[in-house]
Amino acid sequence: MENRALGEAKWILAAIAAAWLLTVLVFPLLSIFFALALLFTLYFFRDPQRVPPSGDHLAVSPADGLVTTVDEVEEEEFLKTRLRRVGIFLSVFDVHVNRVPLAGEVLHSEPKPGRFLDARNPLCSLLNVSRSWVFSGAAGTVVVRQITGAIARRICPWAVVGDKLSRGERFGMIRFGSRTELLLPLDAEILVRPGDRVRGGETPVARLPEIAEAGQDLRD
Repeated sequence: MENRALGEAKWILAAIAAAWLLTVLVFPLLSIFFALALLFTLYFFRDPQRVPPSGDHLAVSPADGLVTTVDEVEEEEFLKTRLRRVGIFLSVFDVHVNRVPLAGEVLHSEPKPGRFLDARNPLCSLLNVSRSWVFSGAAGTVVVRQITGAIARRICPWAVVGDKLSRGERFGMIRFGSRTELLLPLDAEILVRPGDRVRGGETPVARLPEIAEAGQDLRD
């Protein structure tokens, strides 16, 4: 799924490039704005290579950004149990490609309609447009929730149910500022705290202590 991010920007880039060419001809001073917008768009849709750390039971961050939440929540949609949650805020300057925290199979992927509150608003997790993913493998089962924000209004899923993905592999992205949440078993050791900056597919955020069978019921 490499280089998929730039493909999500093709119509945006085409529109900005057309505006830049037009203003170069009729209003050269304004063309500077569109040139900068073109450069920023290319920067936003970057997709750097990442190398996960060794250790199969280390869950890596699903996104780049700032850790804003480490708590426990009742997950009532898929696993239907209490889980530990790590919430990550992505500004427009962060990489927006999302990556798989643990190697495993995509058991579930479901969009949810909603609003477009600011991604820093605690209510956005419940009320905003989002997409939830369930990944299950030898190390355990986790849920990743992609949440839109006031600016980010499109979630771009690349993986599908049944795909078997490696830890750190790309599975989708959110266009512009947003929030990503990782939900883990209660016995997971959380390795980050609010205020930490993380890199998707690379920064360890939790350690799962043992092989889990969670997720088997979802397959049946």
